Amino acid sequence: MSHEGKSPHSLARIYVPRDLSPADVPAESHCCKSVETKLAELRPPLAEVRERVSARPPTPEEAATLRISSALSVLAITRVAADRTGRVVEAALLVLPSDRADAFRTTHHMTDERTSRG
Repeated sequence: MSHEGKSPHSLARIYVPRDLSPADVPAESHCCKSVETKLAELRPPLAEVRERVSARPPTPEEAATLRISSALSVLAITRVAADRTGRVVEAALLVLPSDRADAFRTTHHMTDERTSRG
């Protein structure tokens, strides 16, 4: 769970295959840049990322954790990243209250110089 000030801002569940997970990151660690950096170092280059965004009512657990009314919608984001072989190397489920959510997305298409140099 991330916070904005004292209020919960979002929920995140991130799944990474055990062999790509750093040994020195606790299973229940909080989302932070250092964890993202360690995961990126271990995972193979991404070939495909699929994201699905939907608005829906929160589950009772989500409403309680985020301290929101069950009448307020949440944005649910499912993100699945795969390598060149099609293996899923990361999956994330994110939930944000709709009254506190902004979306900004930048995609950079880059070639992998390691394979193009031959």
